[in-house]
Amino acid sequence: MRLLLTGKNGQVGFELQRALGPLGDVIAVDHAACDLQDHGALRATIRRLKPNVIVNPAAYTAVDEAESEQDRAFAVNAVAPGILGEEAAELGALVVHYSTDYVFGGEDAGYYTEADEPDPQSAYGRSKLAGEIALQASTARHLIFRTSWVVGAHGGNFARTMLRLAAERDELKVVADQFGAPTSASLIADVTALLVRDAIRDPKAFRYGLYHLAAGGETNWHTYACHIIEAARRLNKQIRVAPTAICAISTAEYPARAKRPANSRLDTKKLRATFGLNLPHWQDGVDHVLQQMM
Repeated sequence: MRLLLTGKNGQVGFELQRALGPLGDVIAVDHAACDLQDHGALRATIRRLKPNVIVNPAAYTAVDEAESEQDRAFAVNAVAPGILGEEAAELGALVVHYSTDYVFGGEDAGYYTEADEPDPQSAYGRSKLAGEIALQASTARHLIFRTSWVVGAHGGNFARTMLRLAAERDELKVVADQFGAPTSASLIADVTALLVRDAIRDPKAFRYGLYHLAAGGETNWHTYACHIIEAARRLNKQIRVAPTAICAISTAEYPARAKRPANSRLDTKKLRATFGLNLPHWQDGVDHVLQQMM
């Protein structure tokens, strides 16, 4: 079994190298070896390697920069997944691809399901939705996982940023009116490996398609930041900011070029019911990541 993994140095890609290893020969490539903007080279790589499974965590993720770099964002996030699907269809391969809560407008109440109508409010969100559509339009067998607020011990993320700022500053201001579930890269990787294994074992019976994959529970960025800093103190990390100096602010007080969803809560019932999975609470995953970071 040959598995092609893109984006090996990203948060999810790093964990996927570990999780996919027992399934077969994992060929893990980075941006230098497989630039998703170079569509001709991407096709050539797939045709040369002839993988049985393509796992694609690589993406353009600079949300604000995407507003002014839309061509680049769409080349990576929208066009490339369609190419992966086309090439996989020729090989009879499975494609696993990752999307985002940013495909939704974020103004609705409750949890978003796979059946809810997407309404992306940013160039990044539009590019990721276009990638979903392009892969679905191919005839390849595919799994698309929408996830949110990814955090891992490897690479940059909100938790790492909070730890750095908390060691440098006397006060932090963190948005408190955006809600979601921090989801560990290791959880995403482990679920991916489990389902890829099942798809390999029984490809005809397997339930392909689009699924929401996020940790259990919910929080906001401010509460999440407080949890990170409190956990860091328990682990004896040097923290400068006082617990009372982590200030909750509104989105309006923290302007950004790209609009963020106020509600990033993803309903994972379909994934859990279809595959009999338990998705641990977000705090469990975050605490594990923080222990690795320390």
